Amino acid sequence: MGTLFFIVFIDLVGFGVVIPLLPYYGLTFHATPFAITTMMACYSLAQFIASPLLGMLSDRVGRKPVILASLVCSVVSYLWLGFATQLWMLFAARLLAGAGAGNISAAQAYVADVTPPDQRAKGMGMIGAAIGLGFTVGPAIGGAVAGGNAQSAHLAWPAFVAAALSAAAFALAFARLEESLTHKPVERVGRLAMARAATERPVLRLLILLIFVAIAAFAGMETTFALWAHDGFGWGPFQVGMIFFYVGILLSALQGGAIGRLTKAVGETNLVIGGGAILAIGLFALTFAYALWFVLVATALLAIGMGMFSPAMSSLISKQAADNERGGVLGLSQSAQSLARIVGPAVAGAVYGGFGRNAPYYLGALLMVGVVAFAVRLPRRASP
Repeated sequence: MGTLFFIVFIDLVGFGVVIPLLPYYGLTFHATPFAITTMMACYSLAQFIASPLLGMLSDRVGRKPVILASLVCSVVSYLWLGFATQLWMLFAARLLAGAGAGNISAAQAYVADVTPPDQRAKGMGMIGAAIGLGFTVGPAIGGAVAGGNAQSAHLAWPAFVAAALSAAAFALAFARLEESLTHKPVERVGRLAMARAATERPVLRLLILLIFVAIAAFAGMETTFALWAHDGFGWGPFQVGMIFFYVGILLSALQGGAIGRLTKAVGETNLVIGGGAILAIGLFALTFAYALWFVLVATALLAIGMGMFSPAMSSLISKQAADNERGGVLGLSQSAQSLARIVGPAVAGAVYGGFGRNAPYYLGALLMVGVVAFAVRLPRRASP
């Protein structure tokens, strides 16, 4: 689990490194807010396609080969990003990076392989903590290396750092990661067949719908925050990176330390409901932020809400899968989340450009209210 933790952490470092930087790439090329958020959504488009395929592939050939191959994609993509000189290159590099990030479904399946059901939320919380920690360190590295001046930022350097880290993760996975898949390969199930089967399971269908909407709302905030901060406070990459660092610290602390105890105390379904409500409040509060302290309060609520919501949802979804289809089901979930990271930023960018800097957060808060309203219908003990 320690090796897997580090691998997922590295994935999200690379993702986080470019989050505070891509909007400034876009500004360099005089791109519109919609073009910037669409460029950022390219990552998730590729992840949407790759996640279920890699998840099902991991059910057949094992988790380790899939993870290794995806890390190679990550190294190449970050090098391409670092050497990019035109806008289309940024789109292409992010597409390749997203394909590599499809290994999250294999990582979650690995956790499901090695943890009993009553420890599943804690195991998913560890993956969530790795994601949160990567999301913490990545923007901080990206912002610090690039600099605080939006006009003179060194945008290529963080990408090279991310490439080196992914190469280190590949070496560690190759040498230390043990295969977790113990059951015999099963007959291959196509992606459409897996999706069709999911729609026939009411609880699984609802879970995937809820996580899609929640991630869309959160991704809309992530991808417009740099523009929001730049337009409202004049912040550059360093300041935005520090805010994401702060959010990531809170996420990691919650998911790495408290999520297991919280699950035992209130149950996964109640964590989903509570986390969704806190996310709604955080998004709404952000629209009133007029000073740094208020931004810190609002983003803390966002971190706490997502820290509760995400691992509980992953655990509930994994419990809807039989042993021999975990990779496929979790890949389908990751695919839904990737689609949300395409739709969410695209809608947020359009709303930002058309209705003002706070409009995406009003919309996100409204969506999270809907998530909570439907989450109360979930059974307290879900089974396939």
